[in-house]
Amino acid sequence: MAGGRQRTVIPLLQQRSSPAKPSQLRFRNPPPLSLYVHVPWCVQKCPYCDFNSHALPAGQGAARRPATIPEGDYLAALIADLESALPLVWGRRVHSVFFGGGTPSLLSGEGLDQLLAALRSRLPFLPEAEITLEANPGTVEAGKFAAFRAAGVNRLSLGIQSFNPRHLKAIGRIHDDREARQAIELAGKHFENFNLDLMYGLPGQTLAKALEDIDAALSFAPAHLSCYQLTIEANTAFAASPPTLPEPDLCADMQDAIEARLAEAGYLHYETSAFAQTGQQCRHNLNYWHFGDYLGIGAGAHSKLTLHDRVLRQMRWKGPEQYLAQVAAGTPIQEEFAVKAVELPFEFMLNALRLVQGFDAQLYELRTSLPLISIESELRQAASDGLIRRHGQHIAPSDHGRRFLNQLLQRFLVDRS
Repeated sequence: MAGGRQRTVIPLLQQRSSPAKPSQLRFRNPPPLSLYVHVPWCVQKCPYCDFNSHALPAGQGAARRPATIPEGDYLAALIADLESALPLVWGRRVHSVFFGGGTPSLLSGEGLDQLLAALRSRLPFLPEAEITLEANPGTVEAGKFAAFRAAGVNRLSLGIQSFNPRHLKAIGRIHDDREARQAIELAGKHFENFNLDLMYGLPGQTLAKALEDIDAALSFAPAHLSCYQLTIEANTAFAASPPTLPEPDLCADMQDAIEARLAEAGYLHYETSAFAQTGQQCRHNLNYWHFGDYLGIGAGAHSKLTLHDRVLRQMRWKGPEQYLAQVAAGTPIQEEFAVKAVELPFEFMLNALRLVQGFDAQLYELRTSLPLISIESELRQAASDGLIRRHGQHIAPSDHGRRFLNQLLQRFLVDRS
């Protein structure tokens, strides 16, 4: 993957459900629609990564360079995948596009240009649509950045993670600090709007070193910063052989210090791990947190689509080869189900409570087709426990709730049957 972010793939609930009864839900207007495009390959799989990413096999010869991706076949599959999904989104316009992975910057500039042209011809984009591409500093070059910008990408997200060579090596990144700085300088030449992904709580990292990374990032004046704590996820190389990480109290001190440093620099902390200059919030991710709709195409991509009487979730086939074969057979979707009405409150809160400024009650009712009173007892208990703040019809996590977000979310994971 291009960065250590907890992005933009919203987790599916473990319980699979049948479509809700037509009488339960009525959606008069669908929410904004985003498009997510997954590119599953990486030069090398990072040991902390639990996303659907697949390392390219080593090439032949002394250089042992990784093999190239099957770009032509994959782009054709993406277009066919989109065409099969069009009946679900007829008449809707795309507010944002996000190329994630994996490492989308492995695509050629020409290939991306062809893909974006094909997407635009089949699904209307808003004129001001935000189009983001994730890039790995270990795979970039000036020619590609210029070509990506010419193709229509207007926002770049760089998976920097750290500027410390020892820490980069400890987390298995394929770039070094020099390449990180060069990549950012190149990004600034072609993109006014770019994001830097950083991680803290790295093996051997001190509070001072964590802040050094923040200061190094700020020296480039990025429009947006994403700062994540390194966590050990199941089914990763780090889960099999865990590194020694800083103590939880030290990681909490890092989080506090990072938030303070970025606030001093004028960055708005608007989501759990996201900080932006004025007006530079990531519109694609905001649509996730506002429980908007997104169509996901590509290997393992997830979709959440609001129809007139239900909220539909889909997942494409995960393995790249399997995905290509299934698309060719006309069956790109591995799993599809409608979310039960009783599960919508938790799914909404799973996203909206990541917003530091919170949300208005009307948004809950628009996105779930349920009255706020359906969760009133849970809201009152969360407020009593100091986990949320309520001002009229506005609801937001408290500082305590942000620190213990999982505990807050559990308040809404209740049996409503």
